[in-house]
Amino acid sequence: MKRNSVIAFLFVMTLVLLALPLSIAAQEPINYDDLALLRWYPANETATFHAGQHPSALAFDGSHMWVANYWSATVTEIQTNDGTVVGTYSVGNKPWKLAYDGANLWVSNLGDHSVTRLRASDGTVLSTTVLGANYGPLGMAFDGTYMWVAYENLVVKMNSNGSRRATYPVPGPYDLACDGANIWVTSPAHNNVVELSPSGTVLGTYTVGTQPHGIAFDGANMWVANYGSNNVTELSSTGTVVGTYSVGNQPWGIAFDGTNMWVGNSGDGTVTKILASNGTILGTFNVGRAPWAVAFDGANIWVANHADGTLSKR
Repeated sequence: MKRNSVIAFLFVMTLVLLALPLSIAAQEPINYDDLALLRWYPANETATFHAGQHPSALAFDGSHMWVANYWSATVTEIQTNDGTVVGTYSVGNKPWKLAYDGANLWVSNLGDHSVTRLRASDGTVLSTTVLGANYGPLGMAFDGTYMWVAYENLVVKMNSNGSRRATYPVPGPYDLACDGANIWVTSPAHNNVVELSPSGTVLGTYTVGTQPHGIAFDGANMWVANYGSNNVTELSSTGTVVGTYSVGNQPWGIAFDGTNMWVGNSGDGTVTKILASNGTILGTFNVGRAPWAVAFDGANIWVANHADGTLSKR
């Protein structure tokens, strides 16, 4: 009798186990690519780290993530695998934006109108260049040779040693991106994007949404986060609007991960993930308060949450 009970129990369990995959399949198709990557279920993969006071910008140097700490007058270097702080380095007053040139980190210091250049290998300050006495520098972009900086109603082109090379008039510049040849500049006050040639010639001025802030290149098109209209504009290489996509409240920073665009929505503490190939919204995820900056480290997306002093990693 005991032996028959064991056999019956095993028979019932076999039926249950055979039925389980069918019940799961009825709820959601099996994604074998996810299984191969050990993504067993849609878990919350977000980690949270702390840097300095009110992080405002991010930049990845190929091995570490760098964070501009607006109220600390510092930048923090972070190990991307576990969030360990490698070092914290003094820069100018109110560091606002960061850019990496392949060897050095550049910091635009809004409070003292300067640009600081740090050696990425050890955080040594190599130069500090004061651009003027009025309004401080904002966004920056590297074109492979020169660093470009938005400053007042100008874009400043800087040599690798931190000296000025040239200045070009652009009304109300805010953030910059390079498409491999030309520099694209957002102008929140004018609701447009200006495209500059390497010599500073204006190649086009393109209308986008209201108060464009962050800008990023996906290898073919430019994407612009429109803070005032709660959407993102995709521009072709000729400045034609490819699409306009609704996101969260007050989109600010934007970054490309090789497949998707990620947009930090500063007004509601979320990031929106957009499939770059067709503009499909893939999801909206909670992060911290006032996510200003977004960056990709080759594996994960990082978000600088300005209001609560945290970094979110997805």
